[in-house]
Amino acid sequence: MHTASLAARSLKSVWHPCTPMKRHETEPLLAVQRAQGPWLYDTDGKRYLDAISSWWVNLFGHSHPHIRAALADQLEQLDHVMLAGCTHAPVVELSERLAALTGLGHASYGSDGASATEMALKMSAHYWRNLGRPEKNGFVGLAGGYHGETVGALSVTDVPVFRSAYAPLVRLSATVPSPDARLARPGDSAADVARRAAAALQAWLEQHHARTAALVVEPLIQCAAGMVMYDPAYLRRARALCDHYQVHLVVDEIATGFGRTGSMFAHQQAGIRPDFICLSKGLTGGTLPLSAVLTTDAVYQAFYGTDAAQAFLHSHSYTGNPLACRAALATLELFEQLDTLQANRLLAQRLSTAFAPLAQHPRVRHARHLGMVWAWDIETSLPGFAQRYHAAAKARGLLLRPIGSTLYCMPPYVLDTDEVQLLGSQALAALEDCLRQEAQAQSNPRNDK
Repeated sequence: MHTASLAARSLKSVWHPCTPMKRHETEPLLAVQRAQGPWLYDTDGKRYLDAISSWWVNLFGHSHPHIRAALADQLEQLDHVMLAGCTHAPVVELSERLAALTGLGHASYGSDGASATEMALKMSAHYWRNLGRPEKNGFVGLAGGYHGETVGALSVTDVPVFRSAYAPLVRLSATVPSPDARLARPGDSAADVARRAAAALQAWLEQHHARTAALVVEPLIQCAAGMVMYDPAYLRRARALCDHYQVHLVVDEIATGFGRTGSMFAHQQAGIRPDFICLSKGLTGGTLPLSAVLTTDAVYQAFYGTDAAQAFLHSHSYTGNPLACRAALATLELFEQLDTLQANRLLAQRLSTAFAPLAQHPRVRHARHLGMVWAWDIETSLPGFAQRYHAAAKARGLLLRPIGSTLYCMPPYVLDTDEVQLLGSQALAALEDCLRQEAQAQSNPRNDK
């Protein structure tokens, strides 16, 4: 089936996310037929380098043989069983592995990142209720924070385009200043920005801790805010403040976990342990939907008993699905077999070299990099820059999707030397394509639509 045919059928039957549907009249869908390694292949056979890991989930390339073999083996044994009153080896083994990696335990499972956020919020507020402090049911997050798009997750999300339409449904949480390193004053370091933001958090908690259940943060990178990066000093101070004011610290590692920031989990770079950790995206290597929340023994014990009103009753039909858990176990095995964290350090060096001409481009502001994430703010007057860049990159065989005027790259961990060079050169070429469009629009404003 040709790309145009499948795309046309999709527009008649599928409600695609994150884009106004009418926009697809001029922004064609990419009809993907198959994928292998870092490459997506459309129905006409053209290939595209998946430079954003299919929304930050794919770690070891598409159709990885080790994960695929694990799924085939699991399918021969057990496809699914409910986790209420039942258990199975993959969910037990995965929970044990995650506990060893995080220092937290008793994993609770959902299907996606927003599900994990919902679970963490409910657990935190319910914990305080079980301790006889039901007034501690509010939350605070960072300006620009993003934690998902279900109603509870939207309450701690500070991206207006996602939550404004649903404001009547959402109990909005408080926000405190982001430690965004781009806010540095002349002579400041990123740590200085982090300390000022932490001082603002302290001032807020001094007033509101008695009614606050938890602080919810994306550690080190606020992804949907435009790949905002900040110094680990903020997390260290936030941990101390949460301890002092008896407020939970929830780290949303949905996008930042599993090696994406250079360590297995981003918060580990601050040397802290959170009260809750939310995991998803890379958890299964980008193969099946799965999320998890792990917490402390103290939180778990507050729910332990026979009273249903005291128990944590949150559940999903496919909670702890054996296939998804087996994919996650295979993914964690690859981290060990391939020494992924060390391999990524070498890959990141090669990618940074390839991206150097882009980082030095006169239209780039705040070039930044952490682990396997790169971002550049583009100074441009081109209307709809994100959409135009996406189209220009796609024409050059790259899947890149800017956030506003922030171009970013978050590739799989399996690029070879040629793919690294292609990504660096074509990402820059796509920017030049857009800047030519900008120049044409400025010289012929009536023709720009």
